[in-house]
Amino acid sequence: MTAKTVAVIGGGYAGMAAAVELAGRGVPVTVFEAAPALGGRARRVTVNETALDNGLHILIGAYSETLRLIDKVAPKRDSFLRLPLDLQIHNQFHLRAPKLPAPLHVAWALFTAKGLNFEHKRAAARFMNTMKACSYRLQQDCTVEALFAKNQQPSVLIEYLWAPLCVAALNTPMQRASAQVFLNVLRDSLGASRAASDLLLARTDLTALLPKPAAEYVRACGGQVEVGATVERITHDGEGFTLQVQGHARPFDRVICAVAPHRAAPLLADIAELQSAAQQIEALQYEPIHSVWLQFDGEVTLPSPMIGLANSPAQWLFDRGTICGQRGLIGAVISASEEHVGEAQDELATRVVADIEKAFGQLPKLLWHRVIAEKRATFSCTPGLKRPAAETPCPGFVLAGDYVAGDYPATIEAAVRSGIAAAGLIR
Repeated sequence: MTAKTVAVIGGGYAGMAAAVELAGRGVPVTVFEAAPALGGRARRVTVNETALDNGLHILIGAYSETLRLIDKVAPKRDSFLRLPLDLQIHNQFHLRAPKLPAPLHVAWALFTAKGLNFEHKRAAARFMNTMKACSYRLQQDCTVEALFAKNQQPSVLIEYLWAPLCVAALNTPMQRASAQVFLNVLRDSLGASRAASDLLLARTDLTALLPKPAAEYVRACGGQVEVGATVERITHDGEGFTLQVQGHARPFDRVICAVAPHRAAPLLADIAELQSAAQQIEALQYEPIHSVWLQFDGEVTLPSPMIGLANSPAQWLFDRGTICGQRGLIGAVISASEEHVGEAQDELATRVVADIEKAFGQLPKLLWHRVIAEKRATFSCTPGLKRPAAETPCPGFVLAGDYVAGDYPATIEAAVRSGIAAAGLIR
């Protein structure tokens, strides 16, 4: 689809990835972002003059396209605290991969894992070998829980390794999560090169990590990025598109719609060719994520920059002092957190603080807390889910976002890859 002008609706990771690709090829592009900050569902939130994120995201070494774009728009920047695979649930489980070539790094990590006996380790190795033998492909998708049952995975192994990985990657409980998508994640992380399984903890907020430097790159290439600009309606006249932006009509040859799925469907309403895509989007179900931010009056150092808690609503804790120099700040993530929707912020924060003190001892005085609930953080990644394609029946109109059809669940890498693919549909 040859284009003179392209509108990208949404300044999240998908939209900014598309804009960078187009701008770098000299295509005139304009990005419209309704919020005051870029990043979408992975953006900066400022609380008490402290830069937080609306969600705590873990990147991994397998995020090749995200890392490529970061290097492109912010070269030579020290963006991450990069750690070899290190999964630790306090006093219960610890799996750490050494710097050995694949697959020896995973084999050694399993062999030396704490909290598992020999039979557990052998079962985990057998599972990985079985999945590798079938190229991580299932003849028919099923739930992750059913996959573990079929492969006779012990309950301890599921509790400490497989279930946490499933929830962290898919943000969907294993009882209803897609086994095929979970295997796609295993294939490209534990089943790939040693570096692919590395944990990447951002040293900056998520807006500054990619969307903000991406916007600077787009502008430097002659494109435009407009924040606080809400696209209210899209119409199509057969030749091009007209966007109603803050009450003003803006014409474009092509459109990439890269907003969150629950905001995408209404934008497709006036274009007949997009109704089947709109119906697929409206059929999606969602999973929430709660991020609990705790600012203490004094130094708080956890045993590891990222550590898990057992028997707590908080699955993973992040030591922001160690990661990015935010002294006394702890972030706690609760993925697939449907049971906490509607819970009072004070109550949830108090529970998490009590669990941290129980695990690590007395803490300094809590100065403030903030619980950020993203009720539609990701789509519910269930078996056989039909996701809309990037290319639509409407010529010149493309979808991008972490929900668009692809191998991955709703992650930053899925969003970035969809944006790159969307840009690739436009010459």
